Amino acid sequence: MNEKILIVDDQYGIRILLNEVFQKAGYQTFQAANGFQALEIVDKHKPDLVLLDMKIPGMDGIEILKRMRVVEPDIRVIIMTAYGELDMIQEAKDLGALTHFAKPFDIDEIRDAVRKYIPIRSN
Repeated sequence: MNEKILIVDDQYGIRILLNEVFQKAGYQTFQAANGFQALEIVDKHKPDLVLLDMKIPGMDGIEILKRMRVVEPDIRVIIMTAYGELDMIQEAKDLGALTHFAKPFDIDEIRDAVRKYIPIRSN
């Protein structure tokens, strides 16, 4: 069974890019464009890791993270933000986010971070 990654970002291009990178690396991926889709996927598929954008219209990343913790208290989350909002990054880390990446991010750095937190198990 492949490790599962949920990609939550309102930007279609970023979701597609991350989806392709992690599928090629051997992960099973899910995509959500908003908080409601993300929470539904967390509840249904129990991803091993979530790549979560902080600036999403409607329900922002902090709210999504808080609600995910209710459904799945031990969920692992890496946050992404295009904004240098240190207070939001700090709040996310206080809520248990593992690390964060500023957009535009280096795809190799994100891939390395994901491998660090959920290595692919060889069968």
